[in-house]
Amino acid sequence: MTETPKDIEELIGIMARLPGLGPRSARRAVLTLIKKRGALMRPLAETMGRVADTARECVNCGNIGTGDLCGICTDVARATGELCVVEDVADLWAMERGGAFKGRYHVLGGTLSALDDVGPEDLRIPRLISRMADEGITEVILALNATVDGQTTAHYIADELAMTGVSLTSLAQGVPIGGELDYLDDGTISAALHARKSM
Repeated sequence: MTETPKDIEELIGIMARLPGLGPRSARRAVLTLIKKRGALMRPLAETMGRVADTARECVNCGNIGTGDLCGICTDVARATGELCVVEDVADLWAMERGGAFKGRYHVLGGTLSALDDVGPEDLRIPRLISRMADEGITEVILALNATVDGQTTAHYIADELAMTGVSLTSLAQGVPIGGELDYLDDGTISAALHARKSM
C-alpha cells in the first residue's frame, strides 16, 4: 500500500478539523482540490491568504470585516435604534441573507453555559449594555437560538436591560425549539423577525 505524502496528510488533518468535515470528507475534498489545482486549489490558497491577512472582528459589534469597524456599524442608514443580538457571526449572516432587518447587530460570541463554564464576562454582554446609551438604542431584538442555553442567555440579557427602558423583543413564529438560525431559510427568518414579540 502506497503511503500518502506527509504534506497531503497534513492538509487532510487540517481540513478534518473544520465543522462538518470528518477525516473521510476531508480526504475527498483534498483529492478534489489536487485534481483541480488550477481551477480550485490555487485560487483557494490565494484567497485564504488574503482573508488571513485582512479579516478581523469588528470592535463594536463582533461581526467579521476588514477594518476595526464592519460595514454595518459604519453605515449611517443602519443607525435605526434597533439592535439585533445574535449568538454567532453565522447567525448575523443568516439574518442578513433574509434582507428584512435594516438595523445594527451585536454578536455575543456564544451563550451562557454552566456546563461549559461560560459566564457573562466571557461573552460581549458588557459591551452590549454600554451600546444602549452610546448609540441611542430603542429596541433590542433577541435573536438567539431556541436552545436551553440560548433562552437562558436571552433571559439574562432581558434582566440586565430591564432598567434601561429599552424595548425588548424576540423572534417569533417559524423558529423551532432547538433550531439554529444558520440552518433556517431566508423566508422563515424574515417571518420570525416581522412577528417578533415583547419579552
